[in-house]
Amino acid sequence: DPATLAPLLCAGLIGWRTLKMAGPAEAIGIYGFGAAAHIIAQVAIAQGKRVHAFVRPGDQAAAEFALSLGAASAQGSDAQAPEKLDAALIFAPVGALIPRALAATKKGGAVVCGGIHMSDIPSFPYALLWEERRLLSVANLTREDAREFLALAPTIPLKMHATRYPLAQANEALAHLREGRLQGAAVLIP
Repeated sequence: DPATLAPLLCAGLIGWRTLKMAGPAEAIGIYGFGAAAHIIAQVAIAQGKRVHAFVRPGDQAAAEFALSLGAASAQGSDAQAPEKLDAALIFAPVGALIPRALAATKKGGAVVCGGIHMSDIPSFPYALLWEERRLLSVANLTREDAREFLALAPTIPLKMHATRYPLAQANEALAHLREGRLQGAAVLIP
């Protein structure tokens, strides 16, 4: 079904690139649990990693969604991580999550921003970055990323969640996305 597979070509690929850029990691925090996160969390879990989901505070539905896909824990993004993270992947466009993710990450860990845009990042103490933590952003995907991910995806029993919207309802889809009313991805159908 093309509508179910469509998220692999955008959200799945950006999630894959974000996960790769994090480097070796056993404990991963995922901030923002939408289109890319719901796919790449399943990939990371299939690779034997522990995934901790950080959702909009009070969004119990998103927390339950993350747990249903195998996350080791799910909590509000304002909560403390249940363990020190090797890496944090940020998909929510919220700059204030960067200091929180850095604080949750071990020495030498990585925080990777996988979004196209983000609100301004607030000032934070250098101590959060110190001890060789890395702060990275994803700008582009490569053909190699696509080849790797599209070869890997069929080997994992991915549970794709896509809400379909007629093209004429694109604005409604965007509103639902902004309001956190989607589980997984939104797909526009011509």
